Amino acid sequence: MSTLTGKTLFITGASRGIGLAIARRAAADGANIVVAAKTTDANPKLPGTIYSAAAEITQAGGKALALQVDIRDEASVLAAVAKAVETFGGIDILVNNASAISLTGTETTPMKRFDLMQGVNARGTYLCTMACLAELRKSAQMRRNPQVLTMSPPLSMRTHWFENHTAYSMAKYGMSMCTLGHAGEFLKYGIGVNSLWPRTAIATAALQMIPGVDLARCRKPEILADAAYLILTDDSRQTGHFYIDDELLASHGITDLEPYSVTPGTTDFIPDFFVD
Repeated sequence: MSTLTGKTLFITGASRGIGLAIARRAAADGANIVVAAKTTDANPKLPGTIYSAAAEITQAGGKALALQVDIRDEASVLAAVAKAVETFGGIDILVNNASAISLTGTETTPMKRFDLMQGVNARGTYLCTMACLAELRKSAQMRRNPQVLTMSPPLSMRTHWFENHTAYSMAKYGMSMCTLGHAGEFLKYGIGVNSLWPRTAIATAALQMIPGVDLARCRKPEILADAAYLILTDDSRQTGHFYIDDELLASHGITDLEPYSVTPGTTDFIPDFFVD
């Protein structure tokens, strides 16, 4: 297994939550982190900005570049990639973490919200991957183990994963379809493309905004950060996988998941969507 020392990671939605946890874990190796997110001003209901994230990354041992990026906007993404290359000399890893969620049925999901989820989740993942591809190919030529990691679930065509929130499921599975297609397409370049998804709900500020969610029955974002680290330091020829966090950790001998519990001793975790 390699490390992330000196590698450059472009992480979307890295101002808080899961994206920031992945960034901090990589920073512990001395990685360069591009914090690509929208938030520049603090919000008491949704803490964390690109600047506070950059400060945490630096404190953890990495180098950070804070960039305000709307991944729905092609010019914004292309400018961010160019700035990342100018600052760090290239991009070795893309983490497609940014996501929009609305657990609403068809009658209560207006097209503006539908377009937001499609724009951030499916289109944003595709756009960021396309924008980083040239740099990832250069990384492969330099044998730097390039990777694309997308935070999205295993593909399942079961009705119950769609019937209560069709628009969200379409958008989220759009991210997974990028993994499926790009893993095959980029195999010839030596770029690893995988997805990672939690078995349980993860305690984030965004999740807290969904009515009725008990964060005490969740796990911490660090479980995904540690799982992501295992993927990103593995051989990039390991590609096309849809990993579940606890299964991946167990395969590496990590079976004590108690440190990841928000509430010590919890056994009744909220199951995440899309895990059969």
